[in-house]
Amino acid sequence: MEATQVTDLLEETWRSTIEVGHDLQPDEWQLPSECPGWTVKDHVSHVIGTERVLQGLPRSDADPGAPTHVKNTVGEFNEREVELRRPRAGAEVLAELEELVELRLATLRAGDDAFFAQPIVNPTGPGTMLDFLDIRVLDCFVHEQDVRRATARPGHLGGGPAEHTVDRLVRTLPIVVGKRAAAPEGSTSVIAIDDPVTRVIPVRVDGGRAKVVDTAPEAPIVTVRMDTQTFLALATGRWGPDAPSARLVVEGDTALGEAIASSFNMMI
Repeated sequence: MEATQVTDLLEETWRSTIEVGHDLQPDEWQLPSECPGWTVKDHVSHVIGTERVLQGLPRSDADPGAPTHVKNTVGEFNEREVELRRPRAGAEVLAELEELVELRLATLRAGDDAFFAQPIVNPTGPGTMLDFLDIRVLDCFVHEQDVRRATARPGHLGGGPAEHTVDRLVRTLPIVVGKRAAAPEGSTSVIAIDDPVTRVIPVRVDGGRAKVVDTAPEAPIVTVRMDTQTFLALATGRWGPDAPSARLVVEGDTALGEAIASSFNMMI
């Protein structure tokens, strides 16, 4: 994806998050979210923290202690940024995001080929700034949806950022189907997503390895159907398959379908 496209997707996601933030009452910023230990405000603080680093601004030196939901160095960094903003009102944190978004967009719009090609360590390994920003669309969109679910303000589940996020997460389906759920050799499992992002992803196991293929057989071993919200919440570890809001239907091999749905968390 080109730099202009990635920047457009980031802008759309940031502005949608800001729009939701302006609709929140003061107490709603403190509502718990589906991420352990994090409130609605903490998700916005997290988005701010990472964008500040990408902008070359100072990191937080706040001491969050040792919360049990922090599992690695990335989590430690995130928690410092969240902790720094915990005493602040939600409206103040939102104002910081608004100001930072304008700065980030000015930087990204002015970036040349060398800027986007600069090497940087990505969540998935070595890469470029453009690679990192490609992942940032997913991250920022996922946290926007965290805010929307926690505050009962569903929306923005269709369009460019949603499709980009779904398509990045789909890349991990061979691991889910082949390695985690152990689909049998020679079988094809289908993951069908709809409402509003529509995708049909056949995953075939050949030679002990699973891969996405172009077409599904007339009778796959299993078809697991879900709406976009369910796919995103399962794939990011926010829900399990038995979550009350999950819209999940398994057709065919029920045991394999349940194994696939239970192995869906794709976030690192």
